[in-house]
Amino acid sequence: MDIDMNGGRDRIAPMFKDRHVLITGGTGFLGKALIEKLLRCCPEIGQIYLLVRAKKGKSPRQRLEDIFANPLFETVKGLRGLDTLVSQCTVIGGDVTEPELAISPEDRQLITENVSIIYHCAATIRFDETLKKAVMLNTRGTKYMIDLAKQCKKLDMFGYVSTSYCHLNEKLLLEKPYPPPADPHKVIKAVEWLEEGVVDGMTKKILGDCPNTYAYTKALAEALVVESMDEIPAVIFRPSIVIPTWREPIPGWTDNINGPVGLLIGAGKGVIRSMYCDSDGYGDYLPVDFAVSAMCVCTWNYVGNKDHKRNIYHLVSSAEIKVSWEGIIERGKWIVANKIPLNGVLWYPGGTMKRTRWEHNIAAFFFHWIPAFLIDCLLYCFGYKPILWRIHQRIAKGFEVFEYYANNQWDFDNATILYLRTIINDEEKVKFKIDAGGVEIQEYFENCIRAARWYILKETDDTIPAAKRHMRVMWWVDKICKTLIYGGLIYYIGKALYSLVFGSVF
Repeated sequence: MDIDMNGGRDRIAPMFKDRHVLITGGTGFLGKALIEKLLRCCPEIGQIYLLVRAKKGKSPRQRLEDIFANPLFETVKGLRGLDTLVSQCTVIGGDVTEPELAISPEDRQLITENVSIIYHCAATIRFDETLKKAVMLNTRGTKYMIDLAKQCKKLDMFGYVSTSYCHLNEKLLLEKPYPPPADPHKVIKAVEWLEEGVVDGMTKKILGDCPNTYAYTKALAEALVVESMDEIPAVIFRPSIVIPTWREPIPGWTDNINGPVGLLIGAGKGVIRSMYCDSDGYGDYLPVDFAVSAMCVCTWNYVGNKDHKRNIYHLVSSAEIKVSWEGIIERGKWIVANKIPLNGVLWYPGGTMKRTRWEHNIAAFFFHWIPAFLIDCLLYCFGYKPILWRIHQRIAKGFEVFEYYANNQWDFDNATILYLRTIINDEEKVKFKIDAGGVEIQEYFENCIRAARWYILKETDDTIPAAKRHMRVMWWVDKICKTLIYGGLIYYIGKALYSLVFGSVF
């Protein structure tokens, strides 16, 4: 295919001009970043319809206001104004877990008459979600979205956001369809019919070799999308572990503590001191600004260039940048200890990764559970609510999921993205960055920790001097305690040996 480089001018944003887009999962991490990217870099886009459900007493409209109140949107609000952004977004009240998506007939007609591009991002990303809930949202919800897409009269692309970690029996994942672990239609019917308690009792048998309900239900959903490709123009995006922004619109932004950010905070606070993990292994991480840029470029290629033979895209990075699990933790500990300390550090950052489970269990007993018990007892005695034991219970539950991924290795072919890099021009490479050029790992992790301080922990910069003083105190406490413990052990071992040797002589 001959590609016109358009004299080095942007061709991606103009492709979105006057096109109406429907996004599900817009209140989530990836969804927010996608909305912001389209509003900032594609200002002439038509209407962005957001399928949003009411949650925690807030209406869909109120949740849209919450989206725009996020710091992620400060840049684009400064460029275009809040009123302009709000006028370009239409909230559609609905729920992907409900029949007919719980959309009113009027809203359904609005979508089917106008929308030409759909991004289905909505999903539960909880690895420990019950199977029934995961099937209803991840699998049946995708089926309902496909049914809606089939009704759209102007549809040019249905984009399903999957994950590169849903076919875990494949150690090298290629950009092609894979057979699902079961018939998705039969699984949906069975789960609809059975009570949740019954499904819970059968979950392990149903999952088989699949480690969790997330991977299982995303693989089933992929099969539904592949099945629909004969009827609608559909593509599958397989991002890897989506992590905080690299640079756009603000460095290090995130709205959650999933993945590496949670590990950095836990280790930086001195709470996590042991993990069962192949320290030399690595995961595949993708900054969320890279992910949404790639989605825009892939959409341009599929819709603008009509390149329909490329319809599965791996949004991954490990072929270019590999950071081991140990590398993440060690960088995080160094940054927190020396440059950007966190407030309320319980102990000086330390600990190690263990290559065997028994080593980790012993270390966790001494360095996680015993300190948690003692500190909670002190909190109780001083009239405060005990929290550390509960925190370690949540950490231990998270480790159950993490350990499977941390002790296995997968690689991903991304030939399609490599091809797209060759057909975008210089302006597009800057505006929609999809390569690792210029990424400096140490700087990136510093930005992540700084942003986590601001946006997750709500710790302002004026607290850093006090945090540094506290960190120095904890360094001395750590050294003194270790000296006393090791000195005591050496003393008692020496005393025992002395008694054994000289006691037998006399």
